[in-house]
Amino acid sequence: MSSAREPETFPPAEEFFPRRITLKTLAEASQGCKACPLFLRATQAVFGEGPAAALMIVGEQPGDQEDLAGKPFVGPAGRVLDEALTSAKIDRSTVYVTNAVKHFKWEPRGKRRLHSKPSTTEVMACRPWLLEEIRLLLPRVIVCMGATAEQSLLGKAFRLTQHRGEFQRSALPEIAGEVLATVHPSSILRIPDAESRQAARKQFAADLALAAKRIRAGAKAG
Repeated sequence: MSSAREPETFPPAEEFFPRRITLKTLAEASQGCKACPLFLRATQAVFGEGPAAALMIVGEQPGDQEDLAGKPFVGPAGRVLDEALTSAKIDRSTVYVTNAVKHFKWEPRGKRRLHSKPSTTEVMACRPWLLEEIRLLLPRVIVCMGATAEQSLLGKAFRLTQHRGEFQRSALPEIAGEVLATVHPSSILRIPDAESRQAARKQFAADLALAAKRIRAGAKAG
């Protein structure tokens, strides 16, 4: 963890972009991003990974294990995601997976580092990285998992309780495809009742299957 003092102001993320933009050069450049204070306490930036794909999955931010490994969705929430993808008959190796915020925001609890929700300012500071990923990949469907991802791509007024299972159009010009919002897999892990937790897993998998069905329908129409 860095002991550097937090600066009073932060430059925009675009100042850290590489001159030649590809997914590889963006991922490398993201390690030097200082567009918000989260870089001060994170081990590293965690960029997206996967192929150029019709389906992109966007989570909220890396967790403790992702921060250490430098890869998205390798911890407990990642295992829930993997199980849901399998249930939805989606091969994770065919999906691009990323997060709306690239650095782990946390607070100490004894020796543990617990997730802390990114602020609106931090989400917006990191959004240029996500939009470049989208611009390069041009996915047909983007699945937003959790409020932070939904806020980044669909705006603060979006409510999952009102629009779950509905395909949305983002007002952001970089997003030509449709956006489908669902819960973040970590929220499923926090459900204490086993029966309710299992029902939530099934609904989560059904949301992913809906995205895959939309892509298949578009491919046939094309």
